[in-house]
Amino acid sequence: MHKDEFHLKFFMCVVQSRQLVRTPQRTAGEASTSSMLIPKPPPKTDILKSLDTMDDPDTVGSIPVFKTEWIMTHEEHHAAKTLGIGKAIAVLTSGGDAQGMNAAVRAVVRVGIFTGARVFFVHEGYQGLVDGGDHIKEATWESVSMMLQLGGTVIGSARCKDFREREGRLRAAYNLVKRGITNLCVIGGDGSLTGADTFRSEWSDLLSDLQKAGKITDEEATKSSYLNIVGLVGSIDNDFCGTDMTIGTDSALHRIMEIVDAITTTAQSHQRTFVLEVMGRHCGYLALVTSLSCGADWVFIPECPPDDDWEEHLCRRLSETRTRGSRLNIIIVAEGAIDKNGKPITSEDIKNLVVKRLGYDTRVTVLGHVQRGGTPSAFDRILGSRMGVEAVMALLEGTPDTPACVVSLSGNQAVRLPLMECVQVTKDVTKAMDEKKFDEALKLRGRSFMNNWEVYKLLAHVRPPVSKSGSHTVAVMNVGAPAAGMNAAVRSTVRIGLIQGNRVLVVHDGFEGLAKGQIEEAGWSYVGGWTGQGGSKLGTKRTLPKKSFEQISANITKFNIQGLVIIGGFEAYTGGLELMEGRKQFDELCIPFVVIPATVSNNVPGSDFSVGADTALNTICTTCDRIKQSAAGTKRRVFIIETMGGYCGYLATMAGLAAGADAAYIFEEPFTIRDLQANVEHLVQKMKTTVKRGLVLRNEKCNENYTTDFIFNLYSEEGKGIFDSRKNVLGHMQQGGSPTPFDRNFATKMGAKAMNWMSGKIKESYRNGRIFANTPDSGCVLGMRKRALVFQPVAELKDQTDFEHRIPKEQWWLKLRPILKILAKYEIDLDTSDHAHLEHITRKRSGEAAV
Repeated sequence: MHKDEFHLKFFMCVVQSRQLVRTPQRTAGEASTSSMLIPKPPPKTDILKSLDTMDDPDTVGSIPVFKTEWIMTHEEHHAAKTLGIGKAIAVLTSGGDAQGMNAAVRAVVRVGIFTGARVFFVHEGYQGLVDGGDHIKEATWESVSMMLQLGGTVIGSARCKDFREREGRLRAAYNLVKRGITNLCVIGGDGSLTGADTFRSEWSDLLSDLQKAGKITDEEATKSSYLNIVGLVGSIDNDFCGTDMTIGTDSALHRIMEIVDAITTTAQSHQRTFVLEVMGRHCGYLALVTSLSCGADWVFIPECPPDDDWEEHLCRRLSETRTRGSRLNIIIVAEGAIDKNGKPITSEDIKNLVVKRLGYDTRVTVLGHVQRGGTPSAFDRILGSRMGVEAVMALLEGTPDTPACVVSLSGNQAVRLPLMECVQVTKDVTKAMDEKKFDEALKLRGRSFMNNWEVYKLLAHVRPPVSKSGSHTVAVMNVGAPAAGMNAAVRSTVRIGLIQGNRVLVVHDGFEGLAKGQIEEAGWSYVGGWTGQGGSKLGTKRTLPKKSFEQISANITKFNIQGLVIIGGFEAYTGGLELMEGRKQFDELCIPFVVIPATVSNNVPGSDFSVGADTALNTICTTCDRIKQSAAGTKRRVFIIETMGGYCGYLATMAGLAAGADAAYIFEEPFTIRDLQANVEHLVQKMKTTVKRGLVLRNEKCNENYTTDFIFNLYSEEGKGIFDSRKNVLGHMQQGGSPTPFDRNFATKMGAKAMNWMSGKIKESYRNGRIFANTPDSGCVLGMRKRALVFQPVAELKDQTDFEHRIPKEQWWLKLRPILKILAKYEIDLDTSDHAHLEHITRKRSGEAAV
């Protein structure tokens, strides 16, 4: 096949089963060969059943997507660096600003330049496109430096009336043609993206009019014969159908949770009820996830209005919460909340109701635009960077027949979808709500949204039964090092267990506590307020069970434990393996157990993500931001930062990508003294530019000889007279702090899923008047694979595990490493490529199956 026929690209974060485990030794400057890649309750049984419905890994919301993989031949792997020669790309941000837009702009600029293209900023959105002049400026590599950690959009955004008129679009076309720009990357919401598609569809007619008016030459018209459009969705509301997360949503949740946590302390002091209004005029995602992340008593969202008698249910719920000993109530309201008749439900309405009927001291807090501000989270920085890379490749591969597309996120995968199909589904949600077809609106939001809603209803609206007759006894424990989010997982597990009518025990200090009998029964209020607390309230130790099988077996019998939920890291996984082996000697160990991965290292086999890793990543990013700020002030300074993770390089790699590091040394990608020399030379060249600072991350066990001190001394010696070096070991601060919204929500859903599985497995294992579980699938790891929560037998994961180094043999994030090097301006070649074709979407209506 001829070279020109290839749709060439170097980054697609597709998680495939063929990922590399360890990369071979290579010369300085070479890249990894692993490629690169971020109401009234229904019947309880219906809700529990719904938790069994796992997210389809090949579905974006309600939109099926189909992925393909393309391996490039050796002759083509250099072509990515020449793909953009002779082409020009413009990037603009439009509509409401969102944290993470700057990361996307930065990636578009740097990857565009990497491919040989010219890249232009369009300042002030579509208004700048219409006005032209100095609003359209060519970007340089240095012009996007120090953008990653900034909120908003540094190139400006404005709502433009002129562009809505054809005359305005004619002026915009003229400004692009005169600069030779035929590729446009638009970062904004559905309105901005719809405007871009209209612009593209009119392009030929606009050029014809400009020719007739003598404003452009025939040659200019020929060179600009078609316009490529690629959209990136930037919206804090997460209201765009076709992507799991929009740029800015995670950061907005960070702002909201910071305020909720602060309000919680004052509410407890005065026994108050707080009504918090968050953004979301047509989408309740922020309100819904906030309610799960803080354990709110009630949430009002536009997609799921409460029943007609919601006032009585709300007051009863608040009263019951106080009766159980709680000193506060939290109610979350989306700004677009309505009742079933379409009448708005406002914060003031709710406050007046609570005061009138219950007499509680009630306050209203409207968060407003604070949700749009502040530093972007690590997730949004990585998401923006990944989407920006894919947008450039989509633009440069475009042909006159390629429709305008939007780059979306499906699990860990970047996918391209027809822009207007996504816009249409998004509009269909609003239409369904306007027509009071709320069940259809909920389904159109996608399965992830629906699962959030089901877990919320289960935790907030279903009363635990008074009688526990015929119940089972399940124990919950933490194992390994502490990780933020562990407490949220325990809370969810305990409360779901109680709702199911089970007796739930908590075990202190891991397997050691199980052996010593440090076990007590937990009620509903026992785990109250745990969602937002870091560390491990139960206590956790790294002790494994094998040496204490006899004592553990005795306590399992003594406390009549019939199932075990183990929340922890690699020790939890290996402890599960030991329990499986111990079943041969001790029948008491023949009970179902499930492991919920929770560790900052993100090294548990069977799961792409672990509870606690996101919090640690954000902690590292915050520290790196401050260090970069210090380095920017002093000039000519390089910082070497050591991160945790054991032998797993997840934190170093992802933090490097999120913080804009120059290098990240990890165990999975072996490096030599030549690589270190190349990095030093790279920094020497960097000091000659306007960006006179450097940031290098090192995983704590990346190399036993090239230690942090060694690298610091090497950089100090080789950089003499050019730059100074400093080192920081972040240490256990990475395990502390309040969990991020992602970790709270993830842990809550994992706990609910695990306990639901446990109840079914116990019933399945009931034989001859007792529980006897000795099949491989009775001991599982609950993990996220792509975008599905799946139960995998621990025994089957043994072949996927490097036990010596305590890491999985296959790790999806290794494909992201080359993007870090490209954005840091390294000259690298890529040998493989995961290719994404443009895919089509099929709307899933009520009662229809996805095609």
